[in-house]
Amino acid sequence: MTRREPADPPASAQPALLARGTLADRGELLGGLMLAPALAYVALLAGIPFLLAIALSFSDATAGSLRFGWAGLRNYAAILSDPVFRRALWNTIVVTVGSQALVIVLATAAAQVFRASFPGKRVARFVLLLPWAVPVSLAAIAWEWIFDSTFSVINWTLKAAGLLHGWLYWLGEPTLALLAVIIVQAWRIFPFATVIVLAGLTSIPQEILEAATVDGAGFWRRLFQIELPLLLPVTSVAVLFGTVYTATDLGVVYVLTGGGPANSTHVLPTLAFQRGILGADLGQGAAIAVFLLPLLLVVAILMLRLARHTEVGVR
Repeated sequence: MTRREPADPPASAQPALLARGTLADRGELLGGLMLAPALAYVALLAGIPFLLAIALSFSDATAGSLRFGWAGLRNYAAILSDPVFRRALWNTIVVTVGSQALVIVLATAAAQVFRASFPGKRVARFVLLLPWAVPVSLAAIAWEWIFDSTFSVINWTLKAAGLLHGWLYWLGEPTLALLAVIIVQAWRIFPFATVIVLAGLTSIPQEILEAATVDGAGFWRRLFQIELPLLLPVTSVAVLFGTVYTATDLGVVYVLTGGGPANSTHVLPTLAFQRGILGADLGQGAAIAVFLLPLLLVVAILMLRLARHTEVGVR
């Protein structure tokens, strides 16, 4: 018997096979198709409301009315001349910078601890993540009791230790109330930053640390001259996320102080909610909310440039 050669596929089937192979090999097309649902989701839930907020900021729209008149820059001129807005803007900067500075110090220290081995390490890691998992409103209510003017556990502890002779009215004095907001915001972001810094520490090559130890570098010298410079790209990302979360957060200040006493602890999100929703002035509330955009864009650009330059420098 003669051996028959396998028949070639029909000519009509070859273009289909080529088309399927071409589509599977085109990574840019598949990448676009896979990103499309996420981009559509972001556009619907963030992009459209953002464009609507910009349109409202140039209008005289009010709650309960369908009137949408053009107001030009009157809303922006009104908020810029408002001392409450200027105080809220300053508070936003102070709370964001203060909480992120505290977060970086605590996260670096906690990451150094969790990098070592000790009994109960898994339980400690689980407890560490609780502030990040607890809802903001529930956490703020718990902290409201901690800072209560009568039942404050902080005051009673300091009193029992002999470190406090008077009494601290945490939520009744502007400076202490703002400090309380900074503490709560740092407590919320601290677990997230710790996880990021810990991941960065574990990615540092052990050969570098071992060589530094052989050269006689102690703990503090390794930390400030080797580990922290190598962690700058990772730390800048953690600071960027923490800045966005803190600067746009409404729940902590709203539940903890309500912007008081006497509007002294308002931040831009709570002031925008007070003017736009509670005060029914949608135009002015939108103008206050949109004012956050250039601030966060500047911070994001600076943090990303810092991360890129430090990463290139390490290479």
